[in-house]
Amino acid sequence: MARLLLGVSGGIAAYKALETARLAVKRGHAVRVIQTRASERFVGRASFEAITGAPVLGSEFEADPANGAYPGEPSGERRPISHLALAERADVFLIAPATANTVAKLAQGAAVDLLSTAALAARCPLVVAPSMNDRMYRHPATQANLATLGSRGVVVMPPGEGRLASHGEQGIGRLPEPAELLDACEALLAAGSAPDRPWSGLRVLVTAGGTREPIDSVRYIGNRSSGKMGIALAARAAARGAEVTLICANVTVSPPAGVRTRDVSTAAELQAACEAEFPACDVLLMAAAVADFRPAAPAPEKLKKTGPGFPVSIALEPTADILQGLAARRHAGQVIVGFAAEHGADAVGYGRQKLAQKGIDVVVVNDISRTDIGFDADANEAVIVTAETENRVARAPKEQVADAVLEEVERRREEERGSTGARAGSAARV
Repeated sequence: MARLLLGVSGGIAAYKALETARLAVKRGHAVRVIQTRASERFVGRASFEAITGAPVLGSEFEADPANGAYPGEPSGERRPISHLALAERADVFLIAPATANTVAKLAQGAAVDLLSTAALAARCPLVVAPSMNDRMYRHPATQANLATLGSRGVVVMPPGEGRLASHGEQGIGRLPEPAELLDACEALLAAGSAPDRPWSGLRVLVTAGGTREPIDSVRYIGNRSSGKMGIALAARAAARGAEVTLICANVTVSPPAGVRTRDVSTAAELQAACEAEFPACDVLLMAAAVADFRPAAPAPEKLKKTGPGFPVSIALEPTADILQGLAARRHAGQVIVGFAAEHGADAVGYGRQKLAQKGIDVVVVNDISRTDIGFDADANEAVIVTAETENRVARAPKEQVADAVLEEVERRREEERGSTGARAGSAARV
């Protein structure tokens, strides 16, 4: 799909760069890797070469056996200057991890090794993902360097917060997860979109997460949905070139870069956001887990457990069926995909009932009786159900399941285009 140049500098998070390269190759990208000498103390070249199928370079003075070519391309007849060729041919350049030292070199425009020299020569989008100890990250010099890069149009991915490499230390400085890094790169590719990207110009509305229905100002009725499946769908649709709007209901993971987001909490807020966004979309992917019931009379303040008025029981009322309501107001050409979290042997049967009852095109069924897929897991296993077919997707990362769902959407759109063309041709003959 794209040529990704991956720069790896010498931090403990260099091991995540291996997974980033593996995931990029899995998604169909051609990957070349530049390593600093310090990074080779953490991860060897042989590992990256095995994953990418291409030689790794570490010095501007060493010859490139591939003559500047990316995997899948023919090797050139002459040996170009490596830092120019790799950067010139790249569609996106990701430096992850970027240590404090590397960030400083990039901000100063220093060309002291192959990585910094290639960054100076790159005309493609540059993504820098800093990773370091929190004290180094918070230092005014590092913050000034990152601000300088941002002012020049470099995309700086902020680090996460949590346990750091130093024993017992917590703080900001963790490298984002490989899927997040790759999603950011793919969003940039989509934004600079080549008209040939398959979903360029398509407007996709995605919902993710789970609604929370208040009991009082503190407690709520909710569900276990993390939003990972919906966010994977949004990221993969954006990577195909779509214009994506993501409505997030209490998600536990960061939305992908380059995607317009709206945050909601309750089913009523989700309904209002969907009704506002739905008329303009071409595809609706309704992955959010919406509460079926809500407390009929939520308290405006926290109910005291030992005080008067604490309810022995809570009266519930049904929430609106958002998906069915949207489907009833669809316009010609819209494709609507619902999701069904079912339990047990007849999960697909229940999903097929929902398909008919709600008047939608596709329902994605997953069995929540299993603990290794579904809620809050990184993997899923699903059955993609239409009125005519059932497509079983074996257990796989949610990004891969998302691709299978989007392929079904594409098939339906192609069928719609074909039938519209046939109707038009018939009308013309009459």
